[in-house]
Amino acid sequence: MAIRVLIVDDSATARAVLREILESDPSIEVVASASDAYIARDKIVELRPDVVCLDVEMPRMDGITFLKRLMHYMPIPVVMVSSLTQNGAKTTLDALEAGAVDFVAKPHSHIYDGVEEMRDELLGKIKTASKVRVRQHALQSIRQANTTSLAETTHKILAIGASTGGTEALKEVLMGLPRNAPGMVIVQHMPANFTAPFAERLNTMCAMEVREARNGDSITPGVALIAPGDYHMVVRRSGARYYVEIGSGDKVSGHRPSADVLFNSVAKIAGANAIGVILTGMGGDGARGLLAMRHAGARTLGQDEKSSIVYGMPKVAYELGAVEQQLPLPQIAQGILESLS
Repeated sequence: MAIRVLIVDDSATARAVLREILESDPSIEVVASASDAYIARDKIVELRPDVVCLDVEMPRMDGITFLKRLMHYMPIPVVMVSSLTQNGAKTTLDALEAGAVDFVAKPHSHIYDGVEEMRDELLGKIKTASKVRVRQHALQSIRQANTTSLAETTHKILAIGASTGGTEALKEVLMGLPRNAPGMVIVQHMPANFTAPFAERLNTMCAMEVREARNGDSITPGVALIAPGDYHMVVRRSGARYYVEIGSGDKVSGHRPSADVLFNSVAKIAGANAIGVILTGMGGDGARGLLAMRHAGARTLGQDEKSSIVYGMPKVAYELGAVEQQLPLPQIAQGILESLS
């Protein structure tokens, strides 16, 4: 059966372009479109689509408010369509926190000029979203970060890779770690303009410092470094000092930044002095790098299927034998702490 999609966007031009892209794939059917949240609500009740493609900025009710209500009263997979501006990035992060499965960036210029670059990404993410088991979200949810400290600071390196669903998974893991947790290096698949606002948001929620990595940054306890969007990040060593190197280069495992690139460097430089974690995500990026880490003596953890938004990256890693211990998301922070002993 075809994947049934509802398009919600206040721009008639955008609706037409999105319909054209989606209907170019015979496995997808656009069942309707809507210009605002109220029309969308009625269409969802009437047609029960498999996936909603939702704009952020709309009249009468903005996309985030609508998404929060939708995920509370009638959970359904949602793919957001957002601008790559700084404000657009922050709004998209709000959407992912509210329960959106993923997002697709609108081109900077006229939307018709970016059809080809959007096509494969949009089609792929709609297909992935159709398989996701969405959960009901409370309209308000507040959780405190872990503000305790480890008995002794550790100079191990914690390397984490994530993709689809990873923004919320990373938040849960990092909020469960103490302020003097091991120095962290993180790859989350995101465009360039999104990683800095994402790091800033986590920094306000977590006990440790979280920021977008800069070339040459030291890896130290209590600091989490997130690879900048569109750049690879690797770990280097100078004497007793671990630090990160940021660079471009070709995509690896389909991504830049790539978790495989990061994990392979950690395996080579840190060996058994590291812990690797692979979280929810589409595809297999990070699986072979995590296997290299395990072969080098590192402890390795993977998110389990039930708690993953997309059980792709953790599944491939588990099947390769890269995952020493598979855990549900709420137990991963504790699993990391236990792996330090």
